[in-house]
Amino acid sequence: MQPNNQQPQMQQPQGGPGMPYQQQPQAMPGQGAPQPPQPAANTAEATTPPPPNNPNTTQNTLLFSEIRDNMVVMNDGSFRAVVACKSINFDLMSSKEREGIEYSYQNFLNSLYFPVQILIRSQRVDIGPYIERLTNIRRNQENMLLNVLTDDYIDFIDTVSQEANIMDKSFYVIVPYWPQGDVQSVKRASKSLFGTIFGGNQQQRAIVVDHAQYEKAKDEIKNHVDSVMSGLFQLGVKCVQLNTKELGELYYNFYNPDTAVREPLGNFQDVTAMYVRKGQGEAPQLHLAKEEM
Repeated sequence: MQPNNQQPQMQQPQGGPGMPYQQQPQAMPGQGAPQPPQPAANTAEATTPPPPNNPNTTQNTLLFSEIRDNMVVMNDGSFRAVVACKSINFDLMSSKEREGIEYSYQNFLNSLYFPVQILIRSQRVDIGPYIERLTNIRRNQENMLLNVLTDDYIDFIDTVSQEANIMDKSFYVIVPYWPQGDVQSVKRASKSLFGTIFGGNQQQRAIVVDHAQYEKAKDEIKNHVDSVMSGLFQLGVKCVQLNTKELGELYYNFYNPDTAVREPLGNFQDVTAMYVRKGQGEAPQLHLAKEEM
C-alpha cells in the first residue's frame, strides 16, 4: 500500500500566486459539496464606493433658487425685489437744489426700517447695432451729400469707440425680506454668501416655502418696495420695480455679459413647439397586413 501523504495537496486553493492559504471546508454528512471561495475581484467590486458627486457645477454656484411673482427666491429661503432707477444730473443743479437733494436723501435713509442694497453696474456699450442701422440708412439714401456726411459720421463713431471705452451705468436698489426677520437669519445668510464665494462646495438644495409664508413675503416685499419708491420720488429719481421677465433678463445679462448683447432673451410666451401625443388603441400595422395578403 502506498502511504497516504498526498491528501493535503488536494486541499490547496486554486488561487493565483501570492494568494493566502485557505483551508477548504469539509463536507458534513447530509450536506452538499462545499462552496468554492469567491474570487478577490468580486470582493473588490462590491466594496468599491460610488464616485463622489461633483460639487463644482453651475447650479451650485447660483445664489438663488427661482424667480416668480416679481421676486427672487434665494437659497436660504429669503426673498428679493429689484427696483431700477434713473440717474439725475447732480452737477448741473444749483447750490440750493443740491442741498434739497441731500436733505431729501438723508431723510430717505433715516425712514428705512429694513436694509437695502444699492447696486451700480457699469457695462460697455456695443455700438455695432447702431453702426449697422446707420449703414442701412446710408444705403437707402439717394442724396449724395447726405451719403458723404453719413460716411464721415460712421467713421467718426467707429474711431471714438475704438479709442475710448463707452460705458453705460445702470442703477438698482435691492429690497430684501427674511421670513424670520431676526438678526440670526441675516448672519446665516451672510455666512452662506461668503461660504459659497470662497468655498464653493455647497450643493444645491431644494427650498420649501409654505403658502402662508409665501403670501406674507409678497405683502412685505410690496410694502418695502412702495416705501423705497416713494422716498426716491421725493428725490426726483424715477424708478420702477422689475417684473419676472425683467429679473430673468437682468440675471442673464450678469452671467452672460458678452452673449446677452448679441443674443437677448425672447418672450417665452411666444415660444411654441410641436409635440406628439399617444393615441388610444393599437397602432395599425400595415406591413403585417401586406404579408397576410
